[in-house]
Amino acid sequence: MHPEIEHLLAVLEEAYKRAAWHGPNLRGSIRGLTARDAARRPKAGRHNIWEIVVHAAYWKYTVRRRLLGEKRGSFALAGSNWFPRPADRSEKAWLADVMMLEKEHQRLTAAVSKLDPELLDHGARGSRTLTRRLINGIALHDVYHAGQIQLIRRLSKTKTRG
Repeated sequence: MHPEIEHLLAVLEEAYKRAAWHGPNLRGSIRGLTARDAARRPKAGRHNIWEIVVHAAYWKYTVRRRLLGEKRGSFALAGSNWFPRPADRSEKAWLADVMMLEKEHQRLTAAVSKLDPELLDHGARGSRTLTRRLINGIALHDVYHAGQIQLIRRLSKTKTRG
């Protein structure tokens, strides 16, 4: 495998599931959460952890779609970007959305692993952003939301104690 592709895959994995110097990665930030925990809103009108998880899955899908030149409309849920959650507050529904995130991550890394390294400095299909920046950007997106989830978790603990 080309060294640059290997590097991009390592960045994606660190942001999503490998041990990282910056603290919890995205998958680690949701580990151990129940459906009730994930559905709790930090404040009325703000996104909950569950919505952030589905949002992250959607953007992994979007980046993969752009890398492969696929058409819109094949995401598991109707709509785009933010999806109101939960309609079904069951553990089964929560775990299904966590699994959707996992599957979208696997599909994204599979797409990156097959990329022609020559395309890294070209715009991704459907985007003005260079392919290399798009891949780095989705990793940064995971890290950003991992931190956001950690903050929501901390705020939730404070609220229940106070």
